Amino acid sequence: MPTFSAHDGTGLAYHVFGEGVPVICLPGGPMQDSVYLGELGGLSAHRRLIILDPRGTGRSAIPEDAASYRCDRLVDDVEALREHLGLDRLDLLAHSAGTNLAVLYAARHPERVGRLALITPSTVAVGIAATGESRLEVARLRKDEPWFGAAFAALEAIVAGNATDDSWKAIDPFFYGRWDATAQAHHAAQDGHRNEQAAAAFGAEGAFDPDATRAALAAFTAPVLLLAGEVDLNTPPSVASELAELFPNAEFVVQPGAGHFPWLDDADRFVATTAAFLG
Repeated sequence: MPTFSAHDGTGLAYHVFGEGVPVICLPGGPMQDSVYLGELGGLSAHRRLIILDPRGTGRSAIPEDAASYRCDRLVDDVEALREHLGLDRLDLLAHSAGTNLAVLYAARHPERVGRLALITPSTVAVGIAATGESRLEVARLRKDEPWFGAAFAALEAIVAGNATDDSWKAIDPFFYGRWDATAQAHHAAQDGHRNEQAAAAFGAEGAFDPDATRAALAAFTAPVLLLAGEVDLNTPPSVASELAELFPNAEFVVQPGAGHFPWLDDADRFVATTAAFLG
């Protein structure tokens, strides 16, 4: 597996799938190793995927300074990867919490980004938050599912501030377009793949400056894809749409029937959309 050295000397690893023009891919979690992305439903047939294991996850080393897990400091790791690959400009794809890092990178290094694809994005970095009602509204779209009753009751308890550990477990089906054997296996395989210490530091005080980031994104003219899942409880389409509005050159797409992992719910549709955007 290829590796490179971050600016602070931490050894970082990445996975390569496919051939052709590279696109750097950042996983979510936050601070989860990249194995859950797979080959993004077959996107590797169209572009060479360079999928980073963030520091402290997967095959990447644990840094000496735990504060370096903070999202704004991780921007330097993406820049070090660009330098390692010898790219003047990079195309960047990020999923979920990883989109916060991608957005901060684009804000700090706009001249280095050719295209930016944000998949079922987190919006913490720009100060946008989903409301409890927006999540309940999306969840109601699943009312015909056999698991809906218990899952929706658990979600109501979470929104009301009465969550238990069982409540969080019960809402797992809401994150997938189909809660079938494939989805359940994908969900189970993620256990133990997140660095909890790193996740706690990711959004620590000072990590985000939403006003400054919004101002930078207003001047970011590269093409941007915002892809939301129609039934994504984590990032309802209405929230992803707000993020899209911050960019002057954004394409907003809602993938029908998709949850938080759209390449798993409908790989053909996901790949067609992202490959067409990336070119």
